[in-house]
Amino acid sequence: MNSMTGYGYKETVVENTQISVEMKSVNSRFLDLSINLPPFLNPLESRLRKLVSDKIVRGKVDLTIRVHDNNSTATITPDPAAAIAYRDAIAQIAAALGKPADDIPLGLIIQQEGVLNITHEYDAESYWEKIAGVFDEVFKQFLADRTREGENLCRDLLSKLDMLNECAAFFQEWQPQMEARFKEQITKKFNELLGDHADENRIMQETAAMLVRYTINEEIIRLHSHLAALRNEIQTNPTPGKRIDFICQEANREINTIGSKNQFTEVGQKVITAKDALENIREQCKNIE
Repeated sequence: MNSMTGYGYKETVVENTQISVEMKSVNSRFLDLSINLPPFLNPLESRLRKLVSDKIVRGKVDLTIRVHDNNSTATITPDPAAAIAYRDAIAQIAAALGKPADDIPLGLIIQQEGVLNITHEYDAESYWEKIAGVFDEVFKQFLADRTREGENLCRDLLSKLDMLNECAAFFQEWQPQMEARFKEQITKKFNELLGDHADENRIMQETAAMLVRYTINEEIIRLHSHLAALRNEIQTNPTPGKRIDFICQEANREINTIGSKNQFTEVGQKVITAKDALENIREQCKNIE
């Protein structure tokens, strides 16, 4: 089990190239991957996307890679014709202003557009050879962070699940008393309505028919089944977040039904305890991959 939150970062120099890789994630219903690269590394995006998506199922993940090459990759190409054209144009302006053309600074001509053309030679694959090791280290750090937090979440979920199992056992223990109370109330109502004319067999038949609707036996059986499925997801499914939420919804229906049929304060308190534990599990599963 992994948390959807994690962080990894490293900055280092590889073959005179400064590289920084940062990876962080927060909760999301699906995988939302954002990759931020220098434009010349865009050819690497699909590769990085696959590496991340092969390991991550859910979460809003931000991956940022920054590169600064300490060796110049610039190729400078002069355009003498453009320089002469700028010089002649500036000389005409100087003459019009009564200034000597010899005063035109060389720096003024050089800084004009097109006089010096600068291009950079980038090979994304050669940069990947430098980046790959740093990325791999950060990715492992990031995954380990999510796993570590996931282990904490797992312990918390299992403790809440133990509480739910205790509540289910309590409901089962009190089931006979709930049915006895219901039978008592049905018998009392028949006697109040019919007095001495109450038919014992009729009372038993009606009570049996009503118990089919008001017993909590089926709810307890289904609740135990849901809790067993929940434990199985927590302990065996590496990405149980969505399944846990679904099972919790099903378990919540059974607990609500038990609460609606209950007539004992003790059982009502356990219903509140069970609903609180279940809600905590549902909240925590929002943090689970």
